[in-house]
Amino acid sequence: MARTYEIILIYYLFINLLTFCIIYIDKKRAIKNKWRIKEKTLFLYFIIGGALGGFLSMKLFHHKTKKKIFYLILTMSFILHIFINIFALRL
Repeated sequence: MARTYEIILIYYLFINLLTFCIIYIDKKRAIKNKWRIKEKTLFLYFIIGGALGGFLSMKLFHHKTKKKIFYLILTMSFILHIFINIFALRL
């Protein structure tokens, strides 16, 4: 069971770091008026577990902070993953 916890922790660390970096890249591209990462792609990263990294990077880089849909999807994704983990760790 301890190995399961380690795998879950590593996954969440990886996906949140990746999400953090992707939002940073999108912010830099926005400043330079270059090709941007699609919002659907950012949402996907939130949904697969990167909500915390997404939230931290949005606040740190002041990126997408005026779009309420981002906060909605972040919150829903975060809550979803809390329930997934509670359920998975009880098995």
